Amino acid sequence: MAILEVKNIAKSFDSLKVLKDISFNVEQGQVVAIIGPSGSGKSTLLRCINQLEKADGGEMTVDGTKMFYTDEQKGKVVYASKKELRDIRLKIGLVFQNFNLFPHLNVLHNITQAPVHVLKQEKSQAEHNAIDLLDKMGLSGKEKAYPCELSGGQQQRVSIARALALKPQILFFDEPTSALDPELTGEILKVIKELAKEKMTMVIVTHEMAFARDVANHVIFMDEGVIVEEGSPDELFGNTQNERTKQFLSRFKQ
Repeated sequence: MAILEVKNIAKSFDSLKVLKDISFNVEQGQVVAIIGPSGSGKSTLLRCINQLEKADGGEMTVDGTKMFYTDEQKGKVVYASKKELRDIRLKIGLVFQNFNLFPHLNVLHNITQAPVHVLKQEKSQAEHNAIDLLDKMGLSGKEKAYPCELSGGQQQRVSIARALALKPQILFFDEPTSALDPELTGEILKVIKELAKEKMTMVIVTHEMAFARDVANHVIFMDEGVIVEEGSPDELFGNTQNERTKQFLSRFKQ
């Protein structure tokens, strides 16, 4: 079953068309990697899905609820009600490339803020869940540490725990390893692989081709605001017939 349906999404900034007729589905339990050169529209697509940008056209459905659609008669995009958009937002988690942790809060407070204030969880329950998530992330005993006391890999794992604390149905990553040293990338890959084993639905925008190949079961290649090709990792990385995809991947060691 498709938990995310994206149809004919368009987005422009002034005269620059960043997304042009983007369509794809994400199935429950699927791990989708979105790859492509800088400026291809990958992050803008994620921002539209996460309501950080407004789309100019198309339609999107999350877990059966239509987030927006294009009214053809009026020629404009119509978004769902505020309540529906809030409900959709709670079904989606987003992990940023630069961690975005609150520097003045310790790890425990970083993770429990949203469950307590957004989901209205009891503080004790939120803290219990947070400690379980930290254990899952390999960060037991780091509850009282502050972000500045952690490595980049540890901070990113806290960011993942914070996103998971809201129990999202689909988790998005925007370049989760780009701010990390190569050896720390393995820490995040391990965490995401474990989430994949648990059938967590994930969409990952990444420049790391080995990372995409190892963790995804479906890969989308974007260039100049369009989806050029999509398929399994074996199809894209091992047997692509598309010349643009071949050209892009030739810059990376396979």
